[in-house]
Amino acid sequence: MDNTMPVIRQALFSDIDDLALLLKELFSIEADFSFDEDRQRRGLAMMLEDSGTRCIVVAQSGGQAVGMCSAQLVVSTAEGGFSGLVEDMVVRPDYRGSGTGRRLLEAIGQWATERGATRLQLLADRHNAPALDFYEHLGWGMTQLICLHKKDE
Repeated sequence: MDNTMPVIRQALFSDIDDLALLLKELFSIEADFSFDEDRQRRGLAMMLEDSGTRCIVVAQSGGQAVGMCSAQLVVSTAEGGFSGLVEDMVVRPDYRGSGTGRRLLEAIGQWATERGATRLQLLADRHNAPALDFYEHLGWGMTQLICLHKKDE
């Protein structure tokens, strides 16, 4: 690990290789997802195509991405406005505990607030205790909702 604090910035198309590796790391610890490089690259490109409603922020150190957080705006009827849906949040293991994750979430929160979002929401693997502890430490609270999904096979 580089001893300097990673730079937090908006991701670029040239970051896709590094971002795909971060998603591989993330999906290795999430039971509901499996890594498929073509799909993840396609999804990353889609996220980067519309910076008005979608955003990826990256933590960069030593010329490579060491963390990322992505979000997109959705309309919340409960809020009567926009909510920011945090899609992917991952920091390389050697940078965890350095404040990088907090800074990524702050940057994505600022992006969402600047676009009128009044709430952030995210999904986390219920068995990923370190992630759940991290979110709780930052003031995120659990809801009574559960996530369901249906995929076309």
